[in-house]
Amino acid sequence: MIILLGSQKGGCGKSTLAVNIAGQLAHMGKDVCLLDADRQGSASEWIEYREEAGVPITIHSVSRYENISKALTDLKQRYEYVVCDVAGRDSKELRYGMLAADVLVSPLRPSQPDINTIPHLTEIFEQAKTMNPDLRGLLVLNLCPTLPTIKEADQSAEYLDGLDGFSLAVVRIHDRKAYRDSFSEGLCVAEWKDQKAKNEIEWLVNEVCEW
Repeated sequence: MIILLGSQKGGCGKSTLAVNIAGQLAHMGKDVCLLDADRQGSASEWIEYREEAGVPITIHSVSRYENISKALTDLKQRYEYVVCDVAGRDSKELRYGMLAADVLVSPLRPSQPDINTIPHLTEIFEQAKTMNPDLRGLLVLNLCPTLPTIKEADQSAEYLDGLDGFSLAVVRIHDRKAYRDSFSEGLCVAEWKDQKAKNEIEWLVNEVCEW
């Protein structure tokens, strides 16, 4: 299965979700490869931190750019799951990635600037589906406020739910320190001490993989 993490805006926590999805799958005993197709290289940095820390659970990783369709297809023949992180914009990697992916997971903050990117994302998603009709699209509200009195996520969900082409994930990923701290140690939250963060990623992976 190819899981593509892409968005139309930076700063939405895309790479953090990518490494945590890969980490969760690895902890479940799945054979996983993390493809870093974002020239910023955050996912590759996380793998380097992980190797330096000597974390025993292995996550294979490669970097590819431009036309990544063939690389994704080849990796799918060798691994159960391929998690691919592309740049947070309309890039060649995003467009080519959608031609090979099984699901596009697109995180966004519960904010108007992020929501404003959805029409263009929907346009290129629908274009990709003419070549890859089985491609699924899943929007994920990410970096949501942890205070229940702040209703930004609820307001965003009202707008996003029922959009043509995309489903909205039931689980919301909150702005927790655990995601930042574990990343810097080369760990995923499945290896960290915040049970709420662990639960969020486990539930998200269940939705992404339709288990």
